[in-house]
Amino acid sequence: MDRMDDTLIDVPRGLTNVVAARTELGDVRGHEGFYHYRQYSAVDLARERTFEEAWHLLLFGALPTADELAAFRARIAAARSIPPAVIELLPAIARLTSGGDALAGLRMALTAVAAADGARPLYDESADARVEDAIRTAAVTPVLLARLHALADGREPAQPRDDLGYVAGYLHLVTGRVPTQQEERALSAYMTAAIDHGFNASTFAARVIASTGADLASAVGGALGALSGPLHGGAPSRALDTLDEIGTPDRTDEWVRRTLSQGGRVMGFGHAVYRTEDPRSRMLRAFAEGFGGPRVDFAVQVERRVQELLAELKPGRELHTNVEFYAGVVMELCGIPRSMFTPTFAAARVVGWTAHILEQAADGKILRPSSRYVGPAAPEPLPARQEAVR
Repeated sequence: MDRMDDTLIDVPRGLTNVVAARTELGDVRGHEGFYHYRQYSAVDLARERTFEEAWHLLLFGALPTADELAAFRARIAAARSIPPAVIELLPAIARLTSGGDALAGLRMALTAVAAADGARPLYDESADARVEDAIRTAAVTPVLLARLHALADGREPAQPRDDLGYVAGYLHLVTGRVPTQQEERALSAYMTAAIDHGFNASTFAARVIASTGADLASAVGGALGALSGPLHGGAPSRALDTLDEIGTPDRTDEWVRRTLSQGGRVMGFGHAVYRTEDPRSRMLRAFAEGFGGPRVDFAVQVERRVQELLAELKPGRELHTNVEFYAGVVMELCGIPRSMFTPTFAAARVVGWTAHILEQAADGKILRPSSRYVGPAAPEPLPARQEAVR
């Protein structure tokens, strides 16, 4: 507790539960295990609609008709081309990020695309021009990611196909093959569920930058910087690493007890908002079980036993699987390499980021919160400067 203007004010760490802005895009109700995009359940959208339909909903406020969806898909396809100057630059970016940091490569590439396009500050653009920027940035993101991945692997990048939608097209570009219907459906469910999730760190970062009137690519770049932190975006591959380290079901107890006794975390379990089972995890478990196989059976066994152990070792805490646990399993089943797990999340979340950027830009008010000073009392007399000994 701190005092300001003779009023006692609590400043929670991490700004937990602090309302920073109003939004019409969606909400997360953690105690209910529910979240939504505008007026629809996000999980229902992920199960029953396409990625582009959810995108249209966030961008324009309504689900599209069949004709509107066809026009929107054509608009996305027309916006995904990479400027020739950027194509020439991408091999150098891939070399600079050859350690597998695709997000760093994407940040550089999106900046280059914005420069080549002559992007203008949001402050100077009309509402329609901002929407065009949003579609352009989100449409080109998966193409850039897949091309950088191929170049880093020493492969010739595949070319986008006009007959494939956003998700199937991305899978084709990353894996080099046309996905099966089951693969496309499963990845579409994951990516649709990942479009937006309240004022998480990357979304808030994007809104702060957008509030300054900066160009849209800069705001997305800030979001990508936040996403690169392991506490925000790195868990899907780490959750699979956990399965690899455990190895077999009979080693689960020993591994969990040792990890927790050493102060470690069991990746893929627990969430900052949900106090019930993460609804995204429940949905993705069903898609994983649809594939079947030893990997899925093992993941289900580990999930059940880890939750039992967490209830025993950390009583009173609700630690269920979060989206990352089965997201890693589903992406692996679809042929996506682990180095591309978080970039795949980014290829989905960029749609949510850009929707939030548009909403913030329309507000027109710069985000400028206050801080709480907790250092030595001020003012103190400035000490006299001591002359150096000569």
